[in-house]
Amino acid sequence: MTKVILLSQFPLPYHKIGSWTTMYKNYLESNHNIDYIVCEKPEFLFKTVNYGFVNNSLPIKIKKKLQRNYYLDYIYGLNEIIKQGEKYIIQVIDNFGIVEHLNTYLEQKGVRENCYIQFFFHGYSCFYKDFESRSFFKTIDEMVLLTQDSYRLHKNYYTILPTRFSVLHNGIDTTKFYKVTSTEKLELKETFKSNDKTIFVWCSQDRPKKGLHLILDVWKRLFKERKNIELWVIGVTSDKQIVGVRFIGRVPNDDLPKYYQAADCYLFPTLWQEGFGLSLIEALHCGCYCIASKIGGVTEVLDYGRYGKLIDNPHFINSWVAAIHEFLNEPLVFENISKEKYSMNQWNLDMNTIISEAKINI
Repeated sequence: MTKVILLSQFPLPYHKIGSWTTMYKNYLESNHNIDYIVCEKPEFLFKTVNYGFVNNSLPIKIKKKLQRNYYLDYIYGLNEIIKQGEKYIIQVIDNFGIVEHLNTYLEQKGVRENCYIQFFFHGYSCFYKDFESRSFFKTIDEMVLLTQDSYRLHKNYYTILPTRFSVLHNGIDTTKFYKVTSTEKLELKETFKSNDKTIFVWCSQDRPKKGLHLILDVWKRLFKERKNIELWVIGVTSDKQIVGVRFIGRVPNDDLPKYYQAADCYLFPTLWQEGFGLSLIEALHCGCYCIASKIGGVTEVLDYGRYGKLIDNPHFINSWVAAIHEFLNEPLVFENISKEKYSMNQWNLDMNTIISEAKINI
């Protein structure tokens, strides 16, 4: 029987907030098809999976440096699992550096033909230049992307693309992130002392590519005209006081839904080729009117304008001012998203399908 091994750069379960680690946590607590995880030892273990622990002791660190193989600890962990004559699917997540070393190890052990490498890429744009990519794509057996648009980009960019591709959309827990009634929304606003406000939310880390600086510039223009609006900035703290802006700071993932459910509009001003955008679909499922940059995977996530407003020129402040004015005065009507669309449950089912298809191919 084919075994499935996950090579994780983070200990699983992961005690910090992370997108794909959260999805794997949910998956490994449900009807999953993972047999082994190779990772650093976590604070506690999943009961339904076996582990190969990464040993990063001083002797290992010295060997890694001498051999110029900074993934030697993962190879050692994997070596405790891999047996001659058995078949394996090996999942790698966003770790481009390990692939060559992994392939070399499997060939030297004489088991490469019995192993199927699935590489999950959570970005959007092509990682390697055209010529540089050829060795990588010959080495892996399947590339799993977040969107069809990302696949089209890869297909059109690379001259040679000799591997299988699949798409696995991100998923969220829709039993937590869901739209509340108008009465419940008003009650939530009252708990935040914002019941007389139209609430906008931005949620991310304060990095330039996430566009907070742009939205704060937008807000200076808007607040001169509209005093009954409020911007909640989640994930960032600031000593600077800005009228009409509330810096909320980091919020535990379990507490996030009430902020989205109380809000009226979610702003997603990403300024880079975003792979997917988990916070965007969290807000979408909570009933927020969503305004987002038309960049990267975001366009597909909002189904090309079916679920929300896409900004063609997101680097232009006036584009955001106009879109927010439109929402405040004559909002567009978008289709309601179904509960299963981008849900964790659907992610689990699709992951099992991807694994089942791989077992046929090996």
